[in-house]
Order: sequence, then C-alpha cells, then structure tokens
Amino acid sequence: MKGRVQEPHRRHLQFAIRLAPMTTRRDCLRRLVAALPVLPTVARAADTPVRLVATEFPPYTGSTLPGGGIACEITRAALRQAGQSMTLSFRPWARALLEFQRGEHDGVIGTWRSAERERTMLFPPPLGILNQVGFMCRADHRIRVDDMSALRGQRIGVVNGYANPERFEAAKLPVETAVDDLANLRKLLAGRVDLALIDKGVGAHLLETQLREGAGKLVWVEPAISELPLYTVFSRTRPEGERFAAAFARGVGDLHSNGRLAALLQQGARWQ
Repeated sequence: MKGRVQEPHRRHLQFAIRLAPMTTRRDCLRRLVAALPVLPTVARAADTPVRLVATEFPPYTGSTLPGGGIACEITRAALRQAGQSMTLSFRPWARALLEFQRGEHDGVIGTWRSAERERTMLFPPPLGILNQVGFMCRADHRIRVDDMSALRGQRIGVVNGYANPERFEAAKLPVETAVDDLANLRKLLAGRVDLALIDKGVGAHLLETQLREGAGKLVWVEPAISELPLYTVFSRTRPEGERFAAAFARGVGDLHSNGRLAALLQQGARWQ
C-alpha cells in the first residue's frame, strides 16, 4: 500500500490534473493533496500499550491483589489520564529487571531510586507511596526507637537475606532472623522478640490478611528508620522510553490536581 495511490482515487487525480490549465499551480497542488487517501496503516503511538512488569510485593504490587496492588493502580490511572493503555506482567524481581534490560518490558512498577539505576532507568515523579521501614512492637510492651543505641538490650527480629536500612546496619545491633516477614511478626506476637524490623505497609497488610489475630496486639512504632519513595520507571536506552515517561508524568500531575491520587492512596495505602 505504501508508495502508491489506491485505485479509487485515481479518478480524483485525473480530474484534478484536467483542471490544471484553469487554475494556478498552487490550486492544482491543493486538489492533489486533498485527493490523496487517508491511509490507516500507521496507528497512533498512544494506541500501543506500555508493557510493564512488577514483582510480588504486597500490598504494593501483587498478582492476586485488586488491580495488581496500589502501585499498579496508580500507574494505570496515570497512564489512562494521559491517554495511554498498559499491559502488566508479574515476575520474580531479578527476572523482571533482566527482562526489562533486554527490552521485553517498557517499564517496571515499584522501584527504588539509586544512582546505579539512573544509568538505565528514567524516573518520572514518584507514585506518592513511601516505603517506610522501621519497627513494630507489642502494644503492651511499647519501646522507644528514636535512639538506636538504646536498643542494644532488645531482641530484634529481622528477615534473613533482606537488605536493611543503612542506619540500622550502622548501629550493629544484635538480631534474630526469621524466614520471612510473617514468621518475624509471629515471633513478635509470641514474645520471642521485642521488636520486628519491617516495612510499615507490609506489616499492615499481613495483620489484615494472614495474621489477623495480631490486629490490635502489634503496633507500628514511630519514627521510621528510612523512607523511600516508590517509582514506576521507564527505559533510558529505548527510544520510546522518554515518551512513556513524559506521558506518565503528565498523568501523575493530573491525578494530583484533580484529587484522584489522594483518593487512590486513601483507599489502597491507608497505613501512610
């Protein structure tokens, strides 16, 4: 189709050419352009869905969560606000990053910012979600945590293999390990540790879903040790990355302005 005029339009061209002696050359050219068909062979760029990937990190992202989790819901709403659709896949974290670098995905939902990642990732405005890492304790045994050095005598539970905040690691506090966050909170509830190091949103989600017997008995302790905003990122190396990032930034800005972002956070991130 490309490079030749469709048959039904040849008569229009011949008619325009016959009129040439009676008109100026400019008028003839106008008729020729008007006679050309509008070919639907190239779709608008915005019609191409953005291919996004996330990992299992409830309540922020998760294949069994409504809308894929609050981070995915905000991302979808921002892109829709900008007139852009998306597809969503879930992968283990290491695989998600590898496939993103290979170009199999256009972006990653639920990412922390770092200088290393900025070399290959574009970071538009954050999602409005803060990953707050700190302590939970038993409601009947509250402990002040603003002075890390004063915690040396406490039994502190952590998850084996997790990268903990630098401030916590620098304090060199003795710890007791658990296999995951749920096991760590179970130990706290049973009195086997005095504090559990955990993401605030993860703790709240577990108390609502898998550890309901701990609701009201386990509480979050302010202040958090670290707060990291959560991002949806796009490829810095792929040509369409900047376009997707710009569309997302516009959408997030609109969600801020019309109050939709605040409503989504109130519904899906009540722990903040």
